Parts: sequence; C-alpha cells; structure tokens
Amino acid sequence: MDMKKVITFRTVLILALSLTVFSCKKSTSSKNSSRATGWQINDREGGFQYNTSFEEQETSPGLVFIEGGTFTKGKVQDDVMKDWNNTPNQQHVQSFYMDETEVTNVMYLEYLDWIKRVYPPTDENFRAIYHGALPDTLVWRNRLGFNEIMTENYLRHPGYADYPVVGVSWIQAVEFANWRSDRVGEMSLQKAGYAKRGSHLTDVSADATFNIDTYINAPTMTYGGNEEVINPDGGRNTRNAQLDADGNPINIYAKRESGILPLKYRLPTEAEWEYAALGLSEVRSYNIYRGRKKYPWDGQYTRAGKRRIRGDQMANFKQGKGDYGGIAGWSDDGADITNEVKSYDPNDYGLYDMAGNVAEWVADVYRPIVDDEFNDFNYYRGNVYTKNSIDEDGTVKVVTTEDIVYDTLSTGKLIARNLPGEILQVKVDDNETYLRTNFDKSNHINFRDGDRRSSRYFENFGDDEEEAENSHTKKMYNSPQHTVERDSLGNLLREYDQNNNRTSLINDKVRVYKGGSWKDREYWLDPAQRRYYPEDMATDYIGFRCAMSRVGSKTQRKHKTKN
Repeated sequence: MDMKKVITFRTVLILALSLTVFSCKKSTSSKNSSRATGWQINDREGGFQYNTSFEEQETSPGLVFIEGGTFTKGKVQDDVMKDWNNTPNQQHVQSFYMDETEVTNVMYLEYLDWIKRVYPPTDENFRAIYHGALPDTLVWRNRLGFNEIMTENYLRHPGYADYPVVGVSWIQAVEFANWRSDRVGEMSLQKAGYAKRGSHLTDVSADATFNIDTYINAPTMTYGGNEEVINPDGGRNTRNAQLDADGNPINIYAKRESGILPLKYRLPTEAEWEYAALGLSEVRSYNIYRGRKKYPWDGQYTRAGKRRIRGDQMANFKQGKGDYGGIAGWSDDGADITNEVKSYDPNDYGLYDMAGNVAEWVADVYRPIVDDEFNDFNYYRGNVYTKNSIDEDGTVKVVTTEDIVYDTLSTGKLIARNLPGEILQVKVDDNETYLRTNFDKSNHINFRDGDRRSSRYFENFGDDEEEAENSHTKKMYNSPQHTVERDSLGNLLREYDQNNNRTSLINDKVRVYKGGSWKDREYWLDPAQRRYYPEDMATDYIGFRCAMSRVGSKTQRKHKTKN
C-alpha cells in the first residue's frame, strides 16, 4: 500500500476519533459545570450556589412587557402654549414592564387596608402613617360646583372600584409602589417555599414586616426574626432546595442569585412613559418613527375611523367649554369625569388610557429642557444616590417602630419617611464617589441644569458657590420658599413666601406628569406634552401607574404571567 495513503488514512482516523471525543464531552457537559474553574456549581457538598436553569424574567402582576428601542422624544408639531419644553430629541429606552391600566381605587384600597391592619391608626404611634397614605378626597370640591358626591364616594364606593385613583400625590404614589414591591416579593417567596404560606395575613405586625432589600441583605431580620416564617421546614421545601450529604439544606434563604425575588415596582421615567404611550411596536411609517405620531392610537384624529365604531371617541377628555362627554345618547366619550379602566381600546403595547381619563405621575423632576447632549440612553432627571446604613457591628441598620421619621409636607400633612422593617438609607459619601467619572455626589437632580437663567445660582452667578448653597434665595430657579413645620406640641407653623421678586414655580420638588385627563382639552392628549406639579400635592385629574425594569434579554421569548 502506498505509504502516503496510509499516512492520510491514519490522519483522517485520528481526526475523526478526536472529533468524536470532543463531541461526547460537549454533549455530556452541564450548565452546573463552571466554565471558569471546572468546579461544580450547586454542588451537594456546598460551594457556589446559583440558579443555572433561569430562563427569563416573569411578568409580575398587572404588568405588560414593553420592548425597548429608539424613538423621538418630544414634539415636532406646533406648540400653542409657546413654552417649547418638549423639543424633539432622539432617545433609547431599555425594555421594561408597565401597568396595563392606571392604578385603580380598589388597588389603592387594598394598600390602605394593609396599612390599617399593620399600623392601626387607633395607635397614637402609627396614626400619621395611615393618614399620610390616604388620598385627598377634597380635590373634588369646587367653589362653584356641586361635587360632594365624588368627595364622599369616589374612592370607596364599589361603583368606582375600577376607576383610576386620584387625589394621590407623587410621594404617595412612590410609597404605593414600594409597598406593592414588598407584597409581590413576599408572595413569590411563599410560592417558592422560602416563606410560610399565609404569613402576610397571620404573622405580620408593625414589628414583623417584610421588605425585599432587608431580606436580601439580612434575611433573618425580616418578620422580626420569626424563624417559623422566614425558614419554614428548615428550608427543605424550597423550589430549588439543595441538600448536603446529611440531608441538611444549603440554601435556606433566597438570594438575588436565585432569580426568585422579583424586581421592584416604581414610577416610570418620563422617557419610558412617553415611549410606551406612543405604541411604536407596529408602526412602519418613517414619519411616525421620526416623531410625527400624535396619539397613542394610529391617525391624526380623536374619533375612530373603523366602520364598526366610526365616530366613537378614542379617549376620555374635555371636548370643549362645558362639554365633558358630549350630548347624552350621542357618540360621546362615555364619561363626564373619569371612566372605568379598559373602557377604550389599548394601544399597540396593550396599554389602556395612555391618553385621557387621568394624567399620570412619572418619576422625573421637571425641567424645561431635556439634556440629550449629555445622555440619550434611559434618560432620567432625579437621581439621588443612597446606601444602606451600617451599624457598628457591621450589620445593616433596620428601622424599628422607634426609628420612624415623619416629614411635614408643604400642605401640613405628615408622611412617614421610612417604615419598620426597611433598611435605613444614608447619602453616599467619598467612599463611593472618590475618583469616579460617572457621579461625584449623592444628589444629581441639578446636574447640567441649563443656561444662566435656569442656573442653580443665577442670582449669584459667578460668585462664591458655598455662599450660594447656604442662601435660600439664591438656590436653583428663583421659586417661592414657603416653610411649614411643627412645634413641640404638634401645632403647624406656616410661613407663606410673599416675595414679589420670585420668577418661577420650578424647583426640586416639582415632578412631571404626562397625558391628558378627563379635565383637559385634546391638545394635552399628545404623549409628548409635559407639565409639572408639586410632588406633595394632589388633584382630581392626576393618577399614576407603575413600571418595572427588565433584566436579561431585550426581547421576550416567552410570555409568562405570575398568578
């Protein structure tokens, strides 16, 4: 036999055997085998524990998935108000989740019921907690209007159960989102076997509550350290129970690496809200992509063009002076004040009432400009960075019933800054900011805050910055500086700023709200429109909905819903 052919045959045989061995190794490899060290992940003898079977984030209750992308934020059409606070700019938003509807009265009543059970207002120590969470039902009153029926019934009567809650300030909306995060996280742990079933009803009290951040950082300090709740059955019945050779549980607490704890509910950013309201997922028009989409629905009119529903209004808004719904029995919008959620068709993302019904709070602090030159990715103004407070023994400081701090709002209302079971938060300091290029202090609300007239120190422009920081009249926009505080007896001490030199109502305490309401004309239905209102005040036309960030892939492979 030719020697060259023998060598060639042997070479081919060796290569084939090598490929076979390689393919066998590949087929028998496990996700539990580390690509970094070769060690076993989730080994029964202990070691590194990680959820290697995680598929993707589940959709939490009430939310729908919004796939992120680029869009033209702001308005390119005429601005009849002539304030030009929404000039167009290109932005990119990451994928996230948003409430299908606005938060309704019955949803908020569930929150109030929990507050009342855990912090009973009959207890003098907790009375302000419940009262601080109550919506302001007096927002319905009008000096020349007969509206007492809404004042007395709108929040609690079953006839308004699925109507959007109003009379809620921005601060209250944020607190609702925090409460909702903890309750959904609590339920997730119960379903996975990491917490006692029904503990949210039978074992919760002012001294024994659940908070997601506390559970992640110090799980034994949740529920007041009640092991029967935190660690039922010794951790043997958890969803991904790992037992050692002696049958003892390895992972008795659900860590962030488990993927079981959901992310937190929050208010959407202005960019997220506007992107979601536009519903760009199905459009293929270049003009629409460039910012010429006027409403959450397709078309340039507020009435439907489809033959079956032609002429029907697509949203609930004020159609003209003295016209809040149209002629009775005619093709009107079906409401005179707010309307039941889901009364109108959703947009292409499946979101209801992104125009009309009630305007909605978003997370951002208001400024007349959007600084897209500095950032065009997940834009948000309002960052205040904090960190966990650490005790002398190195553990996190968890708030107790004796540690509750109350803030007196400009309205004179008391609201709890923190609740028992939460981790006390403090400002970040030089340990976090030293030599960083992306942030250098705790509060960045005023970062790159515009031109001279909108400067933080515009009355003292070019002078000593420290002096300006210490002067109430020289900080930020030249807005009124009303003060309200309580004396040792609890009496309100109010001082109304009557300075005639104030030039603006804009300050660090005003927040953006978006979307038209039942009380607004058609002009405000455009998702690009933006207005502001004090964060501690409420109206009869502003509500809210929650959002949640997405982790992992940008697109959703499977549509999962938590029951």
